[in-house]
Amino acid sequence: MRVDVFKIPQAGPDDVSGLHHLIQSGAIAPQQIVGVLGKTEGNGCVNDFTRGFATQSLKVYLAKYLSPEAIQEIVFVMSGGTEGVISPHLTVFTRQPDDPQRSPRLGLVLGTARTRPFLPREIGTMTMVTTVAAAVQEAIADAGAAAEQIHFVQIKCPLMTASQRSSQAEVVQISSYQSMALSRGASALGVAIALGELSLNDLQEPDIAHNFDLYSGVASTSAGVELQNCEIMVLGNAPCTSAYVIGHSVMDHALDVEAVRQAMAQTGQGSDRMVQILAKAEASPTGQILGRRHTMLDDSDISHTRMARAVVGAAIASVVQDPMIYVSGGSEHQGPPGGGPVAAIACLDE
Repeated sequence: MRVDVFKIPQAGPDDVSGLHHLIQSGAIAPQQIVGVLGKTEGNGCVNDFTRGFATQSLKVYLAKYLSPEAIQEIVFVMSGGTEGVISPHLTVFTRQPDDPQRSPRLGLVLGTARTRPFLPREIGTMTMVTTVAAAVQEAIADAGAAAEQIHFVQIKCPLMTASQRSSQAEVVQISSYQSMALSRGASALGVAIALGELSLNDLQEPDIAHNFDLYSGVASTSAGVELQNCEIMVLGNAPCTSAYVIGHSVMDHALDVEAVRQAMAQTGQGSDRMVQILAKAEASPTGQILGRRHTMLDDSDISHTRMARAVVGAAIASVVQDPMIYVSGGSEHQGPPGGGPVAAIACLDE
């Protein structure tokens, strides 16, 4: 396959002008769009409607070119929260058959999959873990890659709203916000199972969103109210004719810029060839960073996920000198506690 990557600035969640320009110029063929990652300027919490607004705007626009069935096949992952210097934008991935004029080389491949819708009571359970694991394996097969060739797995997962909790036969003793963490965590553990980073024997249901020694080094999960299933995109390197390549590393803490440089170095390309950085962000649950106390978990006015995005976004932007980066908050079982996976996509020298 040949995968292409387009990073598009947005003036607002409903701004499709940049995508429109690329389609009108012929740079993007709507029929080849397989995934869209977005950073929208909401709060990234339960009531962040910028995610759904952005997705709806994209679907309405693409309906000019594609059938409802074709639009349904596109993976839309909108991550809310552009705190600090993070700039709102879209990253559009297209896929087409290999270019016969090019010789295959190790380059970016992409696969997608979806789970069935989850019942509210299944969110954050072993049922979710195993269901996600099976779907991730489907996405890896769709990418034509092996598990060890995967560098980043992006999942959009559901959460449980207050009305859904009240409709359950048994009283559910978690908040909507807590359900986001459980959903992200179970989805990430599903990635770890699918990639062989963990085995099912390593994991019990009480571990989910509690035992953070269990994690994936490539999972990135983002919860939202705008869907009930999980939408999955895997990114890796395999022989193909793509003009892009991906590398990854794991940040041990929110200021671990050396891990960002390691991910970039894995691509074999210079900093001027970097197209996008994808990362997870978390306020360390220990209340410490580099041996110093932080207060992100104690602030009742601002969610710690918002603070973490601002910190990690600034740290990464300082390395790549570009604030248009994808940083998602809440990294339960995504990298070590207080850290998170980071991936770099670069354009290969032609």
